[in-house]
Amino acid sequence: MTLPRPIRSPYETHVRRKQLGLWALGGALCLLFLLSLRIGAIPLSWTEVLRALLEEDAPRQMKLVVWNIRLPQALCALAVGSGLAMAGACLQTLLQNPLASPFTLGISHAAAFGAALSVMFLGGGGMGSTLADAVAVTHLSLTVTCAFLGSLFCTGILLLLSGRRGSTSESIILSGVALGTLFTAGTLVLQFFADDSQLAAMVFWTFGDLSRVRWPSLVLMGLVVSATGGFFLLHRWHYNALAAGEETAASLGVPVRRVRLGGMLASALVTSAVVAFVGVIGFVGLLGPHLLRGLLGDDHRYLLPGSALLGSLILLLADLGARTFLAPRILPVSVVTSFLGVPLFLFLVLRKNAL
Repeated sequence: MTLPRPIRSPYETHVRRKQLGLWALGGALCLLFLLSLRIGAIPLSWTEVLRALLEEDAPRQMKLVVWNIRLPQALCALAVGSGLAMAGACLQTLLQNPLASPFTLGISHAAAFGAALSVMFLGGGGMGSTLADAVAVTHLSLTVTCAFLGSLFCTGILLLLSGRRGSTSESIILSGVALGTLFTAGTLVLQFFADDSQLAAMVFWTFGDLSRVRWPSLVLMGLVVSATGGFFLLHRWHYNALAAGEETAASLGVPVRRVRLGGMLASALVTSAVVAFVGVIGFVGLLGPHLLRGLLGDDHRYLLPGSALLGSLILLLADLGARTFLAPRILPVSVVTSFLGVPLFLFLVLRKNAL
C-alpha cells in the first residue's frame, strides 16, 4: 500500500518558487562570471581560462591576463553590483519609493565630491608612475574617508528632510536629485581649478570604471560590502514591517527612526566605498531591486540576496558590453549602465504619474 504524497501548501509553493528564482540567478551569475574571464582584447578558450586559474605552469601571459586583469575586474563587478543593489533595495523600503537609490538620491555624487576634495587639497590621488596605474589612489584611507563624509553629509540632509512634518517620498527624491546636481557642480568647479594630475584623478572617479581595480582595494571594498550586506540581512524583518507602512511597523515594535538611520548610514558607507575605488556607477541600485520586486515580491529575506545577485549580474553584463561594443576600445561601465538605467527611470516616473 502506497501512502499518498503530502499536499504542498500554497505558502510552501510560494517560498519554493522564490528559492528556485534565487538559484537560477546564482547559476546565471556563475556562467556570466566565467564568460567574463574569457572575453576581452585577448580572447581565451575555456581550457586556457581553467589552466590559468588552476595550473601553476600555465603560460605567463595567460596567467597575467586572468589573474591581474580579468579576475579582479569580474570580482569587482560582483562587489559593486551587489553592494549598490542591496543599498538601493534598502533605500526604496526606508523611503517607500521605487525611485530611491544611491544615485538618484545624490549620495553617489556627494561621495564623488568628497573624493575630489581629497584629491584637490589633501593629495588623495594623482598620476601613477606606470601606464597600468595611470591614475592612482595615493592615500587610500584618506580618499575613502572623504568620500564617506561627503555621502554622510548628503544622507544627513535627506534624513532631516524625511523627519520634517508633511514631507513625502516624492519630495525626498526631488531633494536628492537637487543635491546630486549641486555636488556635481561642486566637482566641476574643483576640476576647473585642478592641475593635470588632479584633473585626471577626478575624471577617473567621475566616470565609473572597473578596469583599474587592484587586489588591495578589491579586498577592502569586499569587506565593506560584506559588512553592510550582513547588516541589511540582519534587519530584513524590520524592512518587511516597514514595507507595510511606518505606523504598522511601529505597532509591531519596530524602532522606525533607528532602523531608518542605520539603513541610510549603511547605504552611505557602501556607496562611498564604491565611489572611492571605481567612481560613480548609476542606476544599478535602481535596476536590480525594482526588477527583483516584480519577480520575487517584497519579502526582504529573498529581495536582498536576490538584489545582490541581480545587481552583480547587471554590472557583469554591462562590463562585458563595455568591453565588446567598441572593441578594441573599452568604454567606462557607467556609460553602459546609464544607457540601461535612464529608459527604466523614465518608465517608472511616467507610470507613477499615471497611477
